Amino acid sequence: MSSPYIPLGVLYLVQGFPYGLQSGLLPVLLRSQGLSLSHIGLTRILYLPWLLKFLWSPLVDGTWHRQTWLVVSTGGLCICCALCSVLPLQATFTPLAWLLLVMHILSSMQDVALDAVTVSVLNQDQLGLGNSIQVVAYKLGSVLAGGGALTLLDILGWRAVFLLLSVGYLLAVLCAWWSRMLKEESGRQGNLKNVLSKGRLVDVVSGVFRAPGTVWTVVYVLIYKLGEQGSLSMVPLLLLDQGVSPAELGFWNGIVSLAFSIAGSAVGGVLLRKGRSVHLLLRTLFIFRVSCLVFQTLLLSSLDRDTSIVKACLLLTLVLQNFLAGVITTATFTLMMHCTRQARQRVQASHYSLLSSVEVLGKVVFSAVSGLLVDSLGVSASFSLFIALSCLPLLHLQRLPSTLH
Repeated sequence: MSSPYIPLGVLYLVQGFPYGLQSGLLPVLLRSQGLSLSHIGLTRILYLPWLLKFLWSPLVDGTWHRQTWLVVSTGGLCICCALCSVLPLQATFTPLAWLLLVMHILSSMQDVALDAVTVSVLNQDQLGLGNSIQVVAYKLGSVLAGGGALTLLDILGWRAVFLLLSVGYLLAVLCAWWSRMLKEESGRQGNLKNVLSKGRLVDVVSGVFRAPGTVWTVVYVLIYKLGEQGSLSMVPLLLLDQGVSPAELGFWNGIVSLAFSIAGSAVGGVLLRKGRSVHLLLRTLFIFRVSCLVFQTLLLSSLDRDTSIVKACLLLTLVLQNFLAGVITTATFTLMMHCTRQARQRVQASHYSLLSSVEVLGKVVFSAVSGLLVDSLGVSASFSLFIALSCLPLLHLQRLPSTLH
C-alpha cells in the first residue's frame, strides 16, 4: 500500500460503479418492466449531484482530512448498495431512484476529495500514469457495475449482484483506511478557503471568464456530445424492443463497448503525444462520428424487418461509437486543460471545475430528453436531429480562438 497508484486505482474503480448502474443496468431494467423511453430518459436527472459538486467542494476542502472524506463517502456507498440488495427486483422505481441519487451525491463528494489527493501526492513525472489509471479504472468500474451486473443478473440474481458491489466498496474503504499515502497526505485544505476570503466569489467568477478562449470552450463542451448521447442512449433500448436479450446487450453495449471506449482513450493519448494538432484530430474524429450516425440511422430504418444481420450491425456501430467517443473525450479534456492554463493560477481550479461541470451538463440534459424526442418524433426524425446536432461541433471548431491552437 506504499505505492500511490494502488489506492488511487481502487478508489477510482469504485467511483465508476454509480455511473455504470445508471447508464448500463437501470435503462434496460426499466424498459423490461414496460416504462416509456421518455420516462427512462428523464432518470438522467439523477446525475444532478455531479453538476452541483462545486457547491460542496469548499466543505470537502475546508473540513476533515481528505482520507476521512474518502472513508466516509465510500462507506456510505457500501451501505447504499447493501440497501439496494434488499429491494425486490420488481419493486417500484422510487426507492431505487432515491438510493441512486444518494450514491451520486456520495460519489461526487468522493471525486472532489480523490482529485485533490491525486494532485497533492503525485509529482510531475507521475501525473501522466496517474491520469491514465484514473480514466481506465473509472471506466472499468462502469463496466463492472453496468454491463457486468446486467450480464450476471440472470445468473446470480439481484441481491447477489448488489452484495458483490457492496463488497467492492468495503474493500475500497479498507484500502483508503490503510493507505500509507493517504495517512501521510497533509491536505492543503486552506487554498480554496483563502481564495474565497481574500477575494469575493464574484471576483473569482470574473477571473474565470476573463481567461482567453473560455466562452468558446464552454460552448464547445456543452455541444460536442449532443448527437452522440442521443444515439448511445436510445439504440440499446430500441434493440431491446426488437428482441435482443438484456444479457446480450449487457455484453456488447456494456462490456465490449466500454472496453473499446477505454482503448479509444488510450489511442487518443498516443495520438496527442505524437504532436498532432488537437484541432485537426477533433475535426477528423467528428467527421467519422457523423458518418457512423448516418449509417446507424439507415440501419434503424430497416430494424422492423427483424433480420439478425441488421441487429448485429447496430451492435457493432455501438462499439465503434464508443471507441470514437473515447478518443474524442481524451482530445477534448486536453483542449479543456489547455484553456485552463490561459487563466490566472489562483482561479485555475475553479476554471477547470466550470468546464467539467458544463461538460457533464451537456451530456446529461440531452440524454434526459432523447427518449422524449424518440417517443414524440419517431426514430427516423429524431436520429436525423442527432446527425444535425453532431455537425455543430464541426462548425464551432471553425471559430477556434488563436490562443487554443
